[in-house]
Amino acid sequence: MTRSMTAFAREHSSTDLGELTWELRSVNHRFLEPHVRLPEDLRALETPVRERLSARLARGKVDCTLRFVPSQDSAGGLKVNRRLLEQVLNAADEIATRIGEPATPHVLDLLRWPGLLEEPEQDPDAVAAAALALLDQALDGLVAHREREGERLRALLLERCDKLLALVADVRERMPQVLEGVRTRIRERLTEVLDELDPARLEQEMALLAQRLDVDEEMDRLSVHVEEVRKTLAGDAPVGRRLDFLMQELNREANTLSSKSADAETTHAAVEMKVLIEQMREQVQNLE
Repeated sequence: MTRSMTAFAREHSSTDLGELTWELRSVNHRFLEPHVRLPEDLRALETPVRERLSARLARGKVDCTLRFVPSQDSAGGLKVNRRLLEQVLNAADEIATRIGEPATPHVLDLLRWPGLLEEPEQDPDAVAAAALALLDQALDGLVAHREREGERLRALLLERCDKLLALVADVRERMPQVLEGVRTRIRERLTEVLDELDPARLEQEMALLAQRLDVDEEMDRLSVHVEEVRKTLAGDAPVGRRLDFLMQELNREANTLSSKSADAETTHAAVEMKVLIEQMREQVQNLE
């Protein structure tokens, strides 16, 4: 499955523990480069998060952000330890009775009493498990987005492969005519001195010139590279790096064709090939 590296996914979950939200953004990059942002209380998740990213993604710069808002029940309100409060007040009454003065403890003094206010304990393992389960869902969405965009790019690449092969076929079909035209032009220019030239040497030079202008090998290599692009796009493995190499090979052959061109139509075909290859190269840069 061909995948793009540009994608976005967002997953949100409301639980008894609180609100969890993952946001994943990926763009093209030569390697897998994850950037993980976690709440301070959940920093221990960084290693399993990176492991999940590397298991599902091969390339791309990935921003991975988790937001966690604890629920009011689990972390929102402080609770009074009523048992401890009763003990403190009873102790204050007992002391007041012993010394003969009224017990009037100040509220703020009571609040400072160690353990009088309690924060509900939160199970960090439960929060971590919920966060990782939600991350798996977010990764499902990100991968699906990358696959949809990858299929769109794959269709565009195959369309340009067809156009390249059509140009190759046109150039190949015209080459005999082009070479004969070169021979004719040379003969016309040498008409005045033809009697002074050795016919055998002239034919030999013409054959060497035709050999230098012959582009059959370039056409063959272009066709082979295009078929390799198609084969690569049909596979299941990540394709970006191999396709990038094939784009370089295609461009090299198109440049050689341009340098050997002996007529305007062949030059135009070479230019069209280079335009198509550059379009493909830009699209390949975004494939995983």
